[in-house]
Amino acid sequence: MSAPISGSRGRGPSRIRRAAVESVSGLPPQFWWLWTSTLVNRLGAFVATFLALYLTVERGYSASYAGLVGALYGLGGVVSSVGAGVLTDRLGRRPTMLIGQVSTAASVALLGFMTDPVAIAVVAGLVGMATNASRPAVQAMMADIVAPEDRVRAFSLNYWAINLGFAFSSTAAGLIAEHGYLALFLGEATLVLACALVVFFKLPESRPEAGGAADDPASSGAAAGAERVSMLTVLRDGRFMTVVGLNLLLALLFQQAYVSMPVSMGRAGFSSADFGLVIAVNGVLIVLLQIPVTRFIEHRSPAVLLVGSALLAGYGFGMTALAGSVALYAVAVAVWTLGEIINSPTQMGLVIRLSPLHGRGRYQGMYALSWSVASLAAPLLGGTVIDRYGPDVLWAGCAAVGTVAALGYGLLLRRLPGKAAPSGGAATVAGNRAEPAGQAPADAAPSTDERAGTGRAEIPSTS
Repeated sequence: MSAPISGSRGRGPSRIRRAAVESVSGLPPQFWWLWTSTLVNRLGAFVATFLALYLTVERGYSASYAGLVGALYGLGGVVSSVGAGVLTDRLGRRPTMLIGQVSTAASVALLGFMTDPVAIAVVAGLVGMATNASRPAVQAMMADIVAPEDRVRAFSLNYWAINLGFAFSSTAAGLIAEHGYLALFLGEATLVLACALVVFFKLPESRPEAGGAADDPASSGAAAGAERVSMLTVLRDGRFMTVVGLNLLLALLFQQAYVSMPVSMGRAGFSSADFGLVIAVNGVLIVLLQIPVTRFIEHRSPAVLLVGSALLAGYGFGMTALAGSVALYAVAVAVWTLGEIINSPTQMGLVIRLSPLHGRGRYQGMYALSWSVASLAAPLLGGTVIDRYGPDVLWAGCAAVGTVAALGYGLLLRRLPGKAAPSGGAATVAGNRAEPAGQAPADAAPSTDERAGTGRAEIPSTS
């Protein structure tokens, strides 16, 4: 009896190791440098987390002034989302990232030395613009260098890096602030510059060139459509804009965790330490579960995953109305965190599939805009509902919003598998559009032309 038991014990760790290797294997080296730059960037994300505390505790300003500065920070992100998307397509991914990162480092360092309230507000808006400027370029480059069948996994690993870095920076920022808040500003500026150095030395440009793709007859649609993609093209794309609208609904939900949940818990008599313990569940679960959950969902229907994630998010926040203890709040956080884990890589994969090859930057900019608008609108909506109607109405409304988003995804995505690609009848990524968001046929292996259309022909891959 002992031999089989010993063998089963040996197989357990080996299966875990094999699963871990499969989760990170087959991705091009450029992806890992991009992943590293993301991790370094998030390791230094001190200022946005502690800006309100800095203004009210260190500088002695009122809570309303801190709210105004936070709103200007969010407004800066709204403004830069679209502009950065255009730059990503026109200048390229690499120059846009470098401009955004260098601007972020300079503006964050400058903010640390500002003392005048007007100057603080203006520079905070600039920080918001600069911080958000590199996001469309990062996502577009990731789509360029990673094969279509690996993108969900790649976006999941990138999201995991974001949360791993945030978990560290949130903890470290409190310790660094004890030695003075200026160290936070200068520390973030230093790490963002380090991120820019990684991009400058290790990441070549990945933007697909019209001439390179158009030389092949199968990809002539991409070249023909390259000059026609504008922000008006994005706005007229009803299918994509519906996805952006649905994402805005979910983003409004997720933002309530950092705006309305602490207010709600405070009204119920819980301390800030209780809230810190509850919200820590979100980061811990993402770090522990993002990669294994992605292995489970990687090749499943996007429609089912997005509908399920919307329901988990909506009803997870809805459960907050029933929470009367720290443990029940933690359970509610665990439910909507699972929705977040499923939604993030799946949604990004859908956005890339719906984006024209030479318009990825603009499409990513519009998608990033939905998050920026949510960060600006969520505090106003959540605070107004709590003040007028009470927290329970807000959480019930969150459940309703999640249901609406799930219905929207279900109605939108059920029609996509049967749609033909609109670029001269071409159904490959080398055409003007990627494969529709429904599941690709099981026997449709990516061709050489398809991979060339993703921009992988310009950047060698080890996969």
